[in-house]
Amino acid sequence: MPIELIHDSEDPRLADYRNLTDTALRRMKEPEDGLYIAESMKVMARAIQAGHTPRSVLTQLKWVEQVEEVLAGRDTPVYLVADDVAERVTGYAVHRGALASMHRPVLPAMASVLRDAALVPPHPESQRTARSRVAVLEGLTDHANVGSAFRNAAALGVDAVLVTPSCADPFYRRAIRVSMGTVFQVPWTRIENWPAGIVDLQAAGYIVAGMTLGEGAITLDRLIEEDHEKLALIFGTEGDGIASETDRRLDRRVTIPMMGGVDSLNVAAASAVVFHATR
Repeated sequence: MPIELIHDSEDPRLADYRNLTDTALRRMKEPEDGLYIAESMKVMARAIQAGHTPRSVLTQLKWVEQVEEVLAGRDTPVYLVADDVAERVTGYAVHRGALASMHRPVLPAMASVLRDAALVPPHPESQRTARSRVAVLEGLTDHANVGSAFRNAAALGVDAVLVTPSCADPFYRRAIRVSMGTVFQVPWTRIENWPAGIVDLQAAGYIVAGMTLGEGAITLDRLIEEDHEKLALIFGTEGDGIASETDRRLDRRVTIPMMGGVDSLNVAAASAVVFHATR
């Protein structure tokens, strides 16, 4: 593990961590397919376990041994800096052990994600009757909500997550952090053609159910009673919910029964409720 001590926050070797936003990292053409930043030892370890390749690691002296364990003999360059240098480079206090610049993997095709999701057997302790459940995140703009939805999906046995073109990037640093690295655990991809892609879900045998307060909505309990073999569960954007173009294509409109004068839940909370109820 090559360790390079760096004193200057303007050192060109630190470019991945310095003046690039997550959007810029994603769009980089060199290296091919772009980069993303993994923050903390746990997240970096999960990314590597998922087969992702680190380009470099930025850390401080007290974390070097742990970084070495995570990298497990790789020849990834490790840039060792003082705390104040790390803060000048990134713009914030780096207190989670390390940052890793990771090569962004090529996302799989939607068809292959759905095919693999249909092959996943239920966990022995699962109560769910659906053979396959996928979540669709439509236009979520808050990276914390995206990360929370992935964490919920991992914890409650959802087989895959699909994100629409306008949805926030699951590989954004905050989304990864909030998900506790489960964005590397749950199979996912981006639906390029939306909402027309709903036809592909239906062709694959999925009942497409959108969480909505709109007319004709059935309760979540009723959806469970229908006992569908394959469910695609759509969660709309934080403000307006599911888009009208999407709503017209749904097989089911579903609502979570509310009490106490509350009409809806935050999308992260709603996803947890729905994933648990349909498990």
